[in-house]
Amino acid sequence: MRKKLRTSKVGIFLRLYGLDMDFLGCIIIVALLTGLKIVEGFGGGWSNAHATFYGGGDASGTMGGACGYGNLYGQGYGTNTAALSTALFNNGLSCGACFEIKCVNDKRWCLPGSITVTATNFCPPNNALPNNAGGWCNPPLQHFDLSQPVFQHMAQYKAGIVPVQYRRVACKKSGGMRFTINGHSYFNLVLITNVGGAGDVVSVSIKGSKTGWQAMSRNWGQNWQSNNYLNGQALSFKVTTSDGHTVVSNNAAPSNWAFGQTFNGRQF
Repeated sequence: MRKKLRTSKVGIFLRLYGLDMDFLGCIIIVALLTGLKIVEGFGGGWSNAHATFYGGGDASGTMGGACGYGNLYGQGYGTNTAALSTALFNNGLSCGACFEIKCVNDKRWCLPGSITVTATNFCPPNNALPNNAGGWCNPPLQHFDLSQPVFQHMAQYKAGIVPVQYRRVACKKSGGMRFTINGHSYFNLVLITNVGGAGDVVSVSIKGSKTGWQAMSRNWGQNWQSNNYLNGQALSFKVTTSDGHTVVSNNAAPSNWAFGQTFNGRQF
């Protein structure tokens, strides 16, 4: 006897609407790619916030900061930088993240286009002032205190504060990640800068040429520490960013490295 062919509910649906399995496959692939973007925090929708500026016309007042990057010119960040309010700073874990920002809903002060900035500092709350009159960075407000030069690419100087929309974007950096080794024997404090991709580092491991991989702890900003004796060993670094991607820079620092030196690694 001839066996009856069983038709799945998916097959019936496709026939009713004149579709085929190849078309369904394309839909699934697009959905998966879209999902990956959402998981990684890029390509999502815009969120509302406000922006001010600080640091003077040459942005000299933005140097240093709570992320530990020091001279932002020397580290390659330039003036496209921002200090984040408590709601965005995430206790320093957002250091290095990149944001696209545009001025909105204020025709008097807004300029066309958008800017892209890297988070390099913390905008502390001012609880003595109300949230809408000077306490711009008070929780739970989402606020960007931009360097003056980059603010003026988005809005006019006299505005002072403007409504904005923002979204996370991938960081585009030139060259490899940089590892600056500070501290002393048994206290290796490594500053990680110029991180592409997600930009914000969430975990780091270090390996000497005579050791296995050892997890580092975050000291402050993007300074990561190891209390092991690593003098005289070539150093490798394993860096993971908030999107779950990991890059290993093998033997980034040679065995004759010295405290205060900076070495280049691979890039995301």
